[in-house]
Amino acid sequence: MRRLIGLLALSVALSASAALNEGDTAPDFKAPASLDGKVFEFSLKEALAKGPVVVYFYPSAFTGGCSLQAHTFAENYDKFTAAGASIIGVSMDSIERLNDFSADPEYCAGKIAVASDADGSIARAYDLQIFQPKEGMKDSRGQEIHHDFIERTTFIVTPDGKIAATVGNVSPFENVAKSLEIVQNLSTKKVATTAM
Repeated sequence: MRRLIGLLALSVALSASAALNEGDTAPDFKAPASLDGKVFEFSLKEALAKGPVVVYFYPSAFTGGCSLQAHTFAENYDKFTAAGASIIGVSMDSIERLNDFSADPEYCAGKIAVASDADGSIARAYDLQIFQPKEGMKDSRGQEIHHDFIERTTFIVTPDGKIAATVGNVSPFENVAKSLEIVQNLSTKKVATTAM
């Protein structure tokens, strides 16, 4: 329990303010990703052709806050889909770790795709901080973490490639709740505009 509290505290501490904000153009990217343990190439441009995309950056798979965030996104997957939005998680985890994370029913539950930004280039394009974990830090499975962490920040990107909102400096659970509220508001505005 003490370890879980420590990991949750770390996850909140890593939530710094992102430089990219509402109205900025979201950097396009392609990356190896995993959905339900199967690798594919994620393309932001292709995903945006179908509707808004929730691009959520997180420190590491199989750590307290990140596990809670992935599980909460998975639990709310149908609500995001109903609002016309898709979700992609991005971390510096290897694609092998992400295959396990994406398929596990306790985390992404086969519903949420997660992409590997192993060199941090995507995070840097979004002006996010990259941190080194404490030496010898282990994940919830007892495996040592051998990659850097990206600060926990979520971008809601609209089909025109613009950032509609940036969500940071909140707990993993609040991050999902705020992201859902934003995409639902976008969906409501789209319906209202279409009805006019």
